[in-house]
Amino acid sequence: MPSFRFDLISSDVQSSARRGRWQTPHGVVETPAFMPVGTQASVKGLTPEQLKRVGVQKILANTYHLALRPGPEVVAELGGLHGFMSWDGPILTDSGGFQVFSLTSLRKIDDEKVVFKSHLDGSMLELSPERAMRIQELLGADCIMCLDECPPADAPREKIIAAVDRTTRWAKRCRDSHQRSDQALFGILQGATDRELRERSAAGLLPLDFPGYAIGGLSVGEPPPQMYATLDFTAPLLPTNKPRYLMGVGTPTDLLEAVCRGIDLFDCVMPTRNGRNALAFTSQGALRLRNLKHQRDPGPLDPECDCPCCTGFSRAYLRHLFMTGEMLGPVLVSWHNIAFYQNLMKGMRAAIEQGAAAEYRATQLAKWRT
Repeated sequence: MPSFRFDLISSDVQSSARRGRWQTPHGVVETPAFMPVGTQASVKGLTPEQLKRVGVQKILANTYHLALRPGPEVVAELGGLHGFMSWDGPILTDSGGFQVFSLTSLRKIDDEKVVFKSHLDGSMLELSPERAMRIQELLGADCIMCLDECPPADAPREKIIAAVDRTTRWAKRCRDSHQRSDQALFGILQGATDRELRERSAAGLLPLDFPGYAIGGLSVGEPPPQMYATLDFTAPLLPTNKPRYLMGVGTPTDLLEAVCRGIDLFDCVMPTRNGRNALAFTSQGALRLRNLKHQRDPGPLDPECDCPCCTGFSRAYLRHLFMTGEMLGPVLVSWHNIAFYQNLMKGMRAAIEQGAAAEYRATQLAKWRT
């Protein structure tokens, strides 16, 4: 696949952290990297220029939601996602598999396909592996995902086994039906927190030789220590010469712990969702701007951050925006939170190159605890 190349630049000596560089048709992604979520072809409240200004390299969009509106054919006619949303960097689309988990009351699943009842108007949307590929080909992202089944963390073991095996069968159908050589198709490991089932999933997917692999089925209800323990035995199952993507994760702590276990790529709604609700991630820990103590605070949101929010506005002003319902507040704090995540990964990349990823993790966690 000439459009894609993944190079490992360095590895940490005290952990499994990896520093890589992933070449895609729309640019290079320096890893480890965090991708903001633009579910409906928009990272809520922020323009592409704002995202680039704080170091965003790659963003994620959602197949299920874009299939409902405006429809993949419309997006394709308007230049694919890159032209449609005026983002010229790399893009990843999921397959709709997360909605198999999150919209259980609105879908029916069998070995052939999943059928959703639209949360918008009740119309039916069918997603088979072949249809998921066709939609993502029309959307035109650089990186696309196989259709998978993600069971909840507390699902009975027999249901997790069934999901692992269905995900493997669907992955082969996705690979066989995918046509575009300028898209990297990732397989997705399932298996919840069960070591035997993660190994079973890897045994089924690795022979399909995907350009990259994702770990799904985590951050779906299990406690963080259990997630980290699962990564300890799952990440080593994956090829060392291909990017590894942990789907839907997570907190700043989760990112540091996962990088030190060998993960390269992340996405999560946390920076923007929390930003819209007046919670900021800072070098001093999470900060809730609605608290009265910020009413007269002239200081920046984060004294260690040079993003436009922190260099231009005080905590007092940001609190005022939220207390008065001004839309600028969610925009600014979302912008800062994404900058914080980008800076966290930038710092980790530098630490890995210096052989100091474990120390970087320990230093950051200690700062947040105090």
